[in-house]
Amino acid sequence: MRKRNDTFRDYVAEQLGGEATLRPMFGGTGLYRGDSFFGIVSAGRLYFRTTPRTRKEYVARGMKPFRPNARQTLKSYYEVPADVLEDAETLRAWSLRAATR
Repeated sequence: MRKRNDTFRDYVAEQLGGEATLRPMFGGTGLYRGDSFFGIVSAGRLYFRTTPRTRKEYVARGMKPFRPNARQTLKSYYEVPADVLEDAETLRAWSLRAATR
């Protein structure tokens, strides 16, 4: 039986169209483009790495930073909006921005 997070992870991989490598990490999944770690799949949500410039768009859309636990917040990783996740072309563009430093 597949876990809900596995199904979501597979959906994210499909939407990214093979443009990312997915690796297990601490109960979630890390997304890589080459050596660049740019995203996290955790608890049925997708988070991309942001920069001060790109973070503004996430915040403007009401997205929150990644919180792996109640005491820790990773403010450089923000949840990807649902409309972006559902549009494979847009998601790939956002993933490229997240993977570029």
